[in-house]
Amino acid sequence: MHNRNRAGIAHQIGYAIRHPERIPPHLRRLARDAWLRLRTRDHVGYYRAVMKSDTTRGSESAVGSKSHRRWLAMGKLQFDYLVRHGLKPDHRLLEIGCGNLRAGRLFIDYLDTGNYYGIDISPDILIAAQDTLAGHGLRDKLPHLMPVGNLCFAALPDEAFDVVHAHSVFSHSPLQVIEECFQHVGRIMKPDGWFDFTFDATEGEEHHVLHEDFYYRTSTLTALAGRYGLHATFMDDWEKLPSKQSKIRITLGPPGGG
Repeated sequence: MHNRNRAGIAHQIGYAIRHPERIPPHLRRLARDAWLRLRTRDHVGYYRAVMKSDTTRGSESAVGSKSHRRWLAMGKLQFDYLVRHGLKPDHRLLEIGCGNLRAGRLFIDYLDTGNYYGIDISPDILIAAQDTLAGHGLRDKLPHLMPVGNLCFAALPDEAFDVVHAHSVFSHSPLQVIEECFQHVGRIMKPDGWFDFTFDATEGEEHHVLHEDFYYRTSTLTALAGRYGLHATFMDDWEKLPSKQSKIRITLGPPGGG
């Protein structure tokens, strides 16, 4: 966690002085994002447009991986963590923001046939996910990939999933999108299931950068989950892993379940 406000003028000036080579790319991103916000009605539409733009330059970088090696490593990090915490082959898993299957390819291979469900707001990244499926020989595992327009899970049945997983989704989401997810996720979880999500944590002022990267206090998200009858547990063991984000687990039963 950190206390810096990355949207603050002082931080931006200091960062520019330390990394002058990154000023032109930042200005291009600033101009692009301002144009996309003018052309879209809400955050989901805006971020779908961001993903469309980013995917044209490469699906792995679009999901936040600066190299193929990093793409492989971050997928394995997510997979290993859930397996250590009890993910079984016969579990049914929903991955929110599945992207191009950075972790999904490992979940699909591990889970029983038909037990993986991946949703994403970006049709473009889901096309890239199909390439990942074919490239890793996973078509026979019959994964379910679905584009969505929100996080209401309207097409998914009640009490369907043992595990729900969202990596680097809420780090790009304003609070109303997270609240929408909390309002509906309990319906699709099995009573003894769990929902893990990562977020960019701050101990200082909550803020966003270019409406793309959002920083929240842990207490804000745990309190919001509690408003919908969900129990939130900060996952301390995740902090020891090579990830810049933090992780919270949501359960329907007593705190610490799953």
